[in-house]
Amino acid sequence: MSATNITTLLAKTKDFSLEETLEFLANEYKDKVVFSTSFGQEDQVITDFIAKNNIAITIFTLDTGRLFQETYDVFHRTLKKYKKQIEVYFPEATAVESLLKEKGPNSFYDSVENRKECCFIRKVVPLRKALAGNAVWITGLRAEQSENRNDLELFEYDANFEIIKFNPLLKWSLQEVEAYLQEHSVPQNALHKKGFVSIGCAPCTRAILPDEDIRAGRWWWESSHKECGLHSAKKE
Repeated sequence: MSATNITTLLAKTKDFSLEETLEFLANEYKDKVVFSTSFGQEDQVITDFIAKNNIAITIFTLDTGRLFQETYDVFHRTLKKYKKQIEVYFPEATAVESLLKEKGPNSFYDSVENRKECCFIRKVVPLRKALAGNAVWITGLRAEQSENRNDLELFEYDANFEIIKFNPLLKWSLQEVEAYLQEHSVPQNALHKKGFVSIGCAPCTRAILPDEDIRAGRWWWESSHKECGLHSAKKE
């Protein structure tokens, strides 16, 4: 995949609305466009666009086995509202069994390396399976979510997963996301009203304080770049 492909996509879609861009991608890469949702606020916006407009894009989620009940609740409400199938990918059972046998259920608290190992088993490996054979991966990433995401582009090539990545909400603010969800009565995770902004696995997520960074509630016990490997820096 060359920079030319990304430039071409940007040129073809520069005057398109979000809905029009999603429809264009679904037609341009028929049956090879997927959207990953963790049922966060941004993901729910994109799900609403895809589902209510009946756009032929596959929606999938990663069930790590350590999610909040509130996440399963919004998952269920989303299915009931939109009547659109959401594919689910789990970590390999043998890998999880080996991890817990060797290091116990909470090894991720012990070191950044252990935490990344758990993320790799529960999230990265299943994601590779979900993305395999597809051409475009749609995400709910926003630039203001963290300084690590400030240099993201609307379209970019993810060399880690060898796929085009489309970040349609890249320039949206949190206020714009919340306003859209309210206006369109989109199901939301109940934890958002309790100070949770970025929601991942239950043992690794806490509510944030008013003056804290959006990602402060993720892996709060460490001072790493707060990424799990799904959206790592691009390879050269």
